[in-house]
Amino acid sequence: MKKIFLIAFCVISVITLKAQSKTYKNFKVDVGLGYAIPTDGNSNSVGGITFTLEPHYRLTDAIALGLRLESAGLGFKQPGTNDVTVAVVSSYCATGEYYFMSGGFRPFAGAGLGLFTQQSVTIGSGSSAVISPSESKFGFFPRVGFETGHIRIRTEYNSIDKGGYIAFKIGFFFGGGKK
Repeated sequence: MKKIFLIAFCVISVITLKAQSKTYKNFKVDVGLGYAIPTDGNSNSVGGITFTLEPHYRLTDAIALGLRLESAGLGFKQPGTNDVTVAVVSSYCATGEYYFMSGGFRPFAGAGLGLFTQQSVTIGSGSSAVISPSESKFGFFPRVGFETGHIRIRTEYNSIDKGGYIAFKIGFFFGGGKK
């Protein structure tokens, strides 16, 4: 069994070393902020914000693998009351992206898969707060966007069980520029 793991590790290492990016630096970290819209069909949703931190490793100039760490705060107003519910969704997802161009303007498409954890707080009109227990589920997201300079703009649809949210983000990245 140890030999199988050793052989697999060696093969992956050789492929990674041979397939490194030639034009761009191999490692970069994205930081993004955006607007999130719940897609659960609830007409009482008021949207929210999202914050993302995502390190990437470029296998080639066109392919990058990463890990997305994201938190989104989504708001809902309860009908007929003054109660407000705020749901916080945190995600930890493996990602992959394909860049269509190698120039200064780089459109891309990608996807991710991972664990989404949600917890909500309902604030009542009598200043009472009800905290629901956290719940973790697997989810996925497709994304499209572009990079220009060190600016990154993207749209994602985060699908979690029977709901989710659409996020429109703008941000920047450290590293990853031209060699």
